[in-house]
Amino acid sequence: MDFGGFTNEDFNVFLIDGLEARMEALKNTVRPKLEQLGEYFAPTLSALTGDEMFVHVAKHARRTINPPKDTWVAFASNPRGYKMLPHFQIGLWNTHLFVWFAVIYEAPQKEMIGERYIKKAAKIYKEIPKEFSWSLDHTKPDTIKHQQITKADLLAHFERLKTVKKAELLCGYTIDRDQVIGISADGLLTQIEDVFNKVAPLYKIALNIK
Repeated sequence: MDFGGFTNEDFNVFLIDGLEARMEALKNTVRPKLEQLGEYFAPTLSALTGDEMFVHVAKHARRTINPPKDTWVAFASNPRGYKMLPHFQIGLWNTHLFVWFAVIYEAPQKEMIGERYIKKAAKIYKEIPKEFSWSLDHTKPDTIKHQQITKADLLAHFERLKTVKKAELLCGYTIDRDQVIGISADGLLTQIEDVFNKVAPLYKIALNIK
């Protein structure tokens, strides 16, 4: 694979005005790199989870007016879609790169997944690295550092995932754009793989995989 890492140009795509112009830049600069990352990490995630993982690069096809503010490649155990399943993501906002494990609001099993997380809350709280982050909404760049929350806070997020229809929960790691640009392609691949190793247990708990 000839993945060359990310550049300023990739992050600056999100500053381009207009849907068509931004989409054109996304297709030409960022999407080929996401496709490479998809090809590279699908076998890794399949091995980590025990489920065959299929690659889904965001197409933003439903957009008619507002240009996308972020983009990503997702990995899920269904070749037809990922939003309805616990899944993994690598993607970019203008400000940072993100590597997530995600359960978003389209997942019909959310109530059961929330219940499984509640039962394992102490273990999850202890094992997620302190420098990792949580997100409660995949459409916003805001995150909460794991080291800034209490066990009770985490339990509340799991309860919310279980009981609130639109609730979401993502866990992983974000890297500021300047750091991403400064790191070698191999260094970035290693860092992403490390994140996937750390969040894969959340996938197994969600699906009750031993």
